[in-house]
Amino acid sequence: MRGIAQNPFRDGFNFSVFQNRTLARVAILVTAFVISAASIFYTNNIASQLRERERRFIDLYAKSLEFITNETGNENINLIAQDIIMPNNSIPVIITTSEGQPTSEYRNIEFPNWADTEEKQKEYLRERVAQMAEEHDPVTIEYKGPDGEVFFTQIMYYQNSYLLRQLTIYPYVQLTVIGIFAFVVYLAFNYSRRAEQNKVWVGLAKETAHQLGTPLSSLMAWLDYFRADEDFTHPEVIEELEKDVEKFRIITERFSNIGSEPVLKDESMHGIIQQTVQYLQRRVSSKVKFKVMVQPEELTGKVNRSLFEWVIENLCKNAVDAMGGDGFITIHVFRHEGRIAVDVSDTGKGIPKGKLRAVFRPGFTTKQRGWGLGLTLVKRIVEEYHEGKIFVKQSEVDKGTTFRLLLRP
Repeated sequence: MRGIAQNPFRDGFNFSVFQNRTLARVAILVTAFVISAASIFYTNNIASQLRERERRFIDLYAKSLEFITNETGNENINLIAQDIIMPNNSIPVIITTSEGQPTSEYRNIEFPNWADTEEKQKEYLRERVAQMAEEHDPVTIEYKGPDGEVFFTQIMYYQNSYLLRQLTIYPYVQLTVIGIFAFVVYLAFNYSRRAEQNKVWVGLAKETAHQLGTPLSSLMAWLDYFRADEDFTHPEVIEELEKDVEKFRIITERFSNIGSEPVLKDESMHGIIQQTVQYLQRRVSSKVKFKVMVQPEELTGKVNRSLFEWVIENLCKNAVDAMGGDGFITIHVFRHEGRIAVDVSDTGKGIPKGKLRAVFRPGFTTKQRGWGLGLTLVKRIVEEYHEGKIFVKQSEVDKGTTFRLLLRP
């Protein structure tokens, strides 16, 4: 599974399923981006127009104050006051002296509860003036005498109206709501998909265990028959049959554990791995050498023995395939950041970087024959049943690969 030759049928399977899924995700992301960009652009355009409109209104407001002061006795004063100054009930405005001290002339300012005295209200007005100065350039109001000479100057500060502020943040609130909704939908979809996958796995495992039960019972009966037959003079056959029946029983137990909630117990890591390696050593090429290092040797982990043996067996078989039946497999077990780390390393062909993320996908295989479920099963056993984690720690083409498992102590 760690070589580089690909099964054509498996490649087609990956292309038709996983690439289509990737394209669908990209299409959804692009659509969401276009909608979001259009929404922000449209809303910002409206906000920009409203901001410009408020700026023109403030300029007109300032000129109206100048006109009222400079043109005393003009019959248009009442009209200006009623149509321009009085209608401003949305834009916060504070007029200060030329030195920046707030006057009693302000509009649409709501004082907080703590500003319950005149001094505190002035303090609050000064704070608002500082905020307004950061938001917009102030407008200067010049009061002139009969000769046209400026004798008095005031500064008008203002902020965006409540409507403009709401309009400015609206697209981001909208995007946040859409994002939360999309995330919830994704979680629901992902949960539904995983639940469906779990049903398939459980159903397949139970059915497989059930189907294996019949030939296993038959083999055990034949084994008892041969033991009872005094004329049968080949004890080595019975011995090998006993080994195969025991292996058959272990496989049935593994599938049965997958089809139900497995029981985790404190097990000796050295004992499990050593036993698995001894079993594999007799069934692989003599050119494959195993090395097991458990530090400390009495290290224990909370695992299901049958399933964990299956994990080590699968990883080692993949390593043998990657090495072409000739090389070294090292299994190193040690404590790592409060967990138990198991590194399975080989000297095989390695995995190209472009395929590292795909090795655990169902259907991915680099062997000419195979369904590509070995590492998927390993990942499920480690992460679903042992609450652990498995990943490719490192891999170099033509140098080898190291898989790392992290388990609860």
